[in-house]
Amino acid sequence: MRTFIGIDFDVKVKDGIKAVQSIVRESSRKGRFKYMGNFHLTLKFLGEISEEQIPSINKVLEASAKEVGSFGLNIEDIGFFGGKGNIRTLWLGLGGSLASLDLLYKKIEEGLEGCGFDKEKRPYMPHITIAQDLILKTGFAELRESIDLKDIPVIDAEEVSLIKSEEIQGKRIYTPISTFRLTGK
Repeated sequence: MRTFIGIDFDVKVKDGIKAVQSIVRESSRKGRFKYMGNFHLTLKFLGEISEEQIPSINKVLEASAKEVGSFGLNIEDIGFFGGKGNIRTLWLGLGGSLASLDLLYKKIEEGLEGCGFDKEKRPYMPHITIAQDLILKTGFAELRESIDLKDIPVIDAEEVSLIKSEEIQGKRIYTPISTFRLTGK
């Protein structure tokens, strides 16, 4: 099964992200837009795993969640990863308790390395993907000017989950397999 580790958001945060995404959609000629239910923050993409690997992954997540308490994140930026003539990935960037997020990320990376998963070679850049393969009607600077991120509520990161990603009837569906509350020491 295809999986990743992530942090889900409450519906008020997802509604705020959806409002931003609507502005992007209106400003675009074409693109693929993430479903509201799929808005999340990825900590680590695992790819294909077996059922037998789940208990060891859960041990890492449980231990990491015991070391890092809940924290808040703000959506503070909009940006993109390039492509050929289009925007490959349009994302929302984060601020707030980034030190806590980074600690959680590092604990998970270190723990999973002991389970045979490769450490990520690129620096961790926390972001929320809202669209892909985007072609805008105007320039990106104009789009950025038209978006106000202040109305999106604070993300209360209280849990971390192992999440299954599958395609069902042509739609990508994310389903939590296991979830651990961030309790700190």
